[in-house]
Order: sequence, then structure tokens, then C-alpha cells
Amino acid sequence: MADAAASNLDLVIFDCDGVLVDSEVISCQAHADVLSLCGYPITADQVFERFLGRSSKQATLEVEAELGCSLPADFNARLQERLFRAFEQDLHPVAGITDTLDAIDVPVCVASSGSHQRMRVSLGATRLYDRLSPHIFSSSQVENGKPAPDLFLFAAAQMKARPAACVVVEDSLAGIRGGVAAGMTVLGFHGGSHCRTGHADNLRAAGATLVFDDMRQLPAILSRLGQKTGSLAGFSAA
Repeated sequence: MADAAASNLDLVIFDCDGVLVDSEVISCQAHADVLSLCGYPITADQVFERFLGRSSKQATLEVEAELGCSLPADFNARLQERLFRAFEQDLHPVAGITDTLDAIDVPVCVASSGSHQRMRVSLGATRLYDRLSPHIFSSSQVENGKPAPDLFLFAAAQMKARPAACVVVEDSLAGIRGGVAAGMTVLGFHGGSHCRTGHADNLRAAGATLVFDDMRQLPAILSRLGQKTGSLAGFSAA
């Protein structure tokens, strides 16, 4: 990639789930299982459609509004226990992410709807936590989660980056919309095991500048964006 000093880019902001770690299938299944056990029958596919990219707090508020009552007091603890156990057993990094991080020579950070504790487990299980810490930010640190722009703007401020010079890498519609609302260039990644036929088109429709399905493509995409022209004309991605 072009030297950072000669680049138009200040920062690359990665989502965590589905972008750094291939966790969304695991996460949606765990969320569906625990909600169903707590009296709200739902499938993993329905969790994917409704809550992907949004915080657990937002999802819980929506479910409780539909139920007309609160979920059990131990709901979050039960969800966390099931999810973290599954992460430790089955979670893998997104293919190519380690080499991609090695090839990017502008600053990077993480901005996730997940909690810091969740990211310590997921990124820790995939040996990514130490290399990305302390530049790891959670929706718990802002008033409004994705699709609001708050988390992306918070991450940029913490990293002393200009929003217009930030690139966001996201796999969810909520994340794409949040990055666009923050005035950032947003790339849609659809290479996770959870991504279905048509997901790339949905990411484009939500505002992604470009979509791609192989994380090893990212350094070249960023290099093109970081050139003085900042143009992606003629660039081919999935």
C-alpha cells in the first residue's frame, strides 16, 4: 500500500463480527437459542435479518417491546455464557485477515456493536486482540449504536482522524448506514460464512462505495483510495 504520509487516508475502521472474525453464524444461533428458551421463539435466520450489526441492547429492547414484558433477569448472562463457550470452541478469524492487517500501513481500529468483553473473547480466541488493542471501541461507549454514526465518529475522534479521510469496513446494513451517516467511505465485505446470495447487492443499496468478498483484496482497494485521485474507477472487486 502507498506510504501513509502520501495517502489521503487517516484511518481504517473495521467492524469486528463478520469482518475480523467469522462469528455471525455462531452469534445468530446462540441468540436465537437463548431467546427461544426465554419465551420468544425465533430462528437464527430471523435474528440475522432483524438484528445483524445492531447491539444486543437494541435487540433486547425491541424484543421486550413486542413481548410487553422484560426478558428474564439472567437473559444477558445466559446469552453471554452460551456465546462465549461457542466462540472458544468454534470461532475462526476471517480468512486472510492477518496478512491483510500486515499489509495496511495506515492506522486501524475496531468499532463494534459488541461489548468490550465480547471482543476480548472473540478477538482473543483468534489471536487478534493483542495486535489491535487498545484501539478497540464498542457501542457501549456512545449514546446511539449503529445505524447511527456515533460509534464511527467516536472512533475517529479517539484516533485523531478526519471522518472524511476514514474508510469503514462493514458486513451489516446497519454498519454500512452508520458509516455513510458519519461521512466516511464505506466498503461492504460479504465474504463471511453468514453472507447469502444477494447480500452484496443489499450492501450496495445501503450505501457501500464498493463490495468485496476476499479480505486479501482490501490492501489494493485501500491503496487506490489513498492515492491523490481517491478514485476507484476501473477497480474490479466481487
